Amino acid sequence: MARKRSSSSRAPLAIALLAGFSQPAQAAIVGTCTIVIGASGTMKSNPAINIFGSKQAGGSSAGATITASSLLCTILNLLDCYSVSAPAPIAFTSAPSGGDTNVTFDTVFRLDGSGLDVPGSSPQRVTNGTHSIQVDLTATKSSGIFPAGNYQGTVTVRCE
Repeated sequence: MARKRSSSSRAPLAIALLAGFSQPAQAAIVGTCTIVIGASGTMKSNPAINIFGSKQAGGSSAGATITASSLLCTILNLLDCYSVSAPAPIAFTSAPSGGDTNVTFDTVFRLDGSGLDVPGSSPQRVTNGTHSIQVDLTATKSSGIFPAGNYQGTVTVRCE
């Protein structure tokens, strides 16, 4: 009879251990990715006034800091839990009349000081931790020149 008691007492213990592990696993999936906006970029025109871009002479990149944190990534030692991208806008946030006509937009970004330009719509995986991002926006007018006035473009940085 001692054997029956011994084996039956193990079964409830195993079930209790499994039940105990199932709840923390759900909480481990939760993570955060925080983006803190830094310096605004500056777009300048080329001599022909048909391109505005932060990579033109006198222009500057926009910057932000991304902090990715996922307990699941830490526990499983995964290197690629979040992806960062900076897709191009479809129009200027503000522009003079005719400023958005025949214009295409393009973005590139660089992570952690890398000199490698990544197309804005190409997600790049990041590890847990803090990362810097520099974003450049270019607007190209396919015919004519940009009318005089103030232009503003907004690029949305995504961490998914």
